[in-house]
Amino acid sequence: MCAILGCFDLPTGDDLAALRQRAVGMSSRQRHRGPDWSGVAVRDGAVLAHERLAIVDPGSGAQPMTSRDGTLTLAVNGEIYNHRSLRERLDYEFTTASDSEVINALYAACRDTSFVGRLNGLFAFALWDSEAGRALIARDPMGVCPLYWGRDSVGRLWTASEMKALVGVCDDVEVFPPGHVYDSEIGLVRFYAPEWRDYDAVAGSDTVPTDLRSGFEAAVHRQLMTDVPYGVLLSGGLDSSLVAACAAKFARDRIEDDDRSRAWWPRLHSFAIGLTGSPDLAAARVAAEAIDTEHHEFTYTFDEGLDALPEVIRHIETYDVTTIRASTPMFLLARRIKAMGVKMVLSGEGSDEIFGGYLYFHKAPSTREFHEETVRKLDALHNYDCLRANKAMMAWGVEARVPFLDLEFLDTAMSMDPSRKTIADGRMEKHALREAFDGALPDSILWRQKEQFSDGVGYGWIDGLKDHAEKAVSDADFAAAATRFPHNPPRSKEAYLYREIFERHFPGAACARTVPGGESIACSTPEALAWDPAFADAADPSGRAVLGVHGGYTHAGRVPG
Repeated sequence: MCAILGCFDLPTGDDLAALRQRAVGMSSRQRHRGPDWSGVAVRDGAVLAHERLAIVDPGSGAQPMTSRDGTLTLAVNGEIYNHRSLRERLDYEFTTASDSEVINALYAACRDTSFVGRLNGLFAFALWDSEAGRALIARDPMGVCPLYWGRDSVGRLWTASEMKALVGVCDDVEVFPPGHVYDSEIGLVRFYAPEWRDYDAVAGSDTVPTDLRSGFEAAVHRQLMTDVPYGVLLSGGLDSSLVAACAAKFARDRIEDDDRSRAWWPRLHSFAIGLTGSPDLAAARVAAEAIDTEHHEFTYTFDEGLDALPEVIRHIETYDVTTIRASTPMFLLARRIKAMGVKMVLSGEGSDEIFGGYLYFHKAPSTREFHEETVRKLDALHNYDCLRANKAMMAWGVEARVPFLDLEFLDTAMSMDPSRKTIADGRMEKHALREAFDGALPDSILWRQKEQFSDGVGYGWIDGLKDHAEKAVSDADFAAAATRFPHNPPRSKEAYLYREIFERHFPGAACARTVPGGESIACSTPEALAWDPAFADAADPSGRAVLGVHGGYTHAGRVPG
């Protein structure tokens, strides 16, 4: 992944030399995302800047990328996993082996926005067609890649991978919506609206667990597309362990030449972090031994995590409690991974949203509501777990890929009859996924109950944060929280502490509004709060707050007794 910055709708007579310097300065605020090279392109009507993290075709593929005839200029953040199959069907004179160049080729073939839906990958891009005086801005369907946009005081339209690049320039900065493309000729268009969003379209589906297994293995295989050292994040939970097990299956061969030659880095490396004695570290050891990875285990102290909080919040650009709790150990882990020379990792985000893995899904009153909540969770994912995985890792120039959100696998998993996913008759959450991978992992991992990541790194992490906030925030300040922070007023002293730090880096009402909820209660969406009255009064979003659920299952997935 990389960082992009674009400027369009330039006023007549704009000073392009001065605007170029301004764009370079703004883009430099997100250079941590692309430490390998910087590029800038100035055209009549547009300025594009790019900070590159070279993952595919590091020898070429520098950006902004220009078509051979000079009419198209493109800046991309992300990876296009199906770029080779798309290339084979296009009559276009490619100038690089980069996966990103296929975007220029697709646009050149149709000259409209219809091509965006053909991309399977994680991406955010800005494209300028100088011949038509036309700008396109797009973001991947699930919002794995971050993207913001806004206008400055003279009406220029700016877009950037991170909000920090636009602060002080755009007073109306907003999150660019996932699954949408902006076309300067017609406006904002939604390009991703799969049928599985409708419960009636999937109820009674004949998708079976074997489809899940083959589909997920194919997704992991696609996402091993890389020309640089890579690894897997391994917490010892179900999702990361499945990612690691599948990656280990394919690690010996080189994906980019259809597995015909040995991989450049055939030994799979796995990475875990936690406080000393954390549940995740213990489970990750078991998983790593079973999968036979080269495993790297790191510990951090509570004080080290606390010291990192201001930088974490600056990088992840949110004040959501759950996201900050989980981002901090991930941020620290990314730094260690970077020091080892690894530039890409696979991670397990998305599984809980697809399969109803959060503990509050035990309270779902019906199969329909269960499914509708998974759809709502996926819609919100770009503000929470995708944001965390992307920005916490990219703070140190490490790309995180999320195979559970591969579009082909997502279609398979979300098209499954929701009755196969619901937690009933003694079944554990994510039973269908566990069943699909029977035998792939030790039972203690395959049937391990969900831990929130911020719980699993060590319960002392969350408890310590609460204690620290209780001392750091006065009763008087907290009592006036709604006055000081009228949008999403903090409901706990911990939330107040994070909000103060966020405001230092991102002042103004527009920045505050980019965070939709401030405190994701039990990781639920508002519609699910009605499932259990206790949710509505819970100010603590930890998984342990879902009473009567956490710890109630054995590794066999049944309630004891």
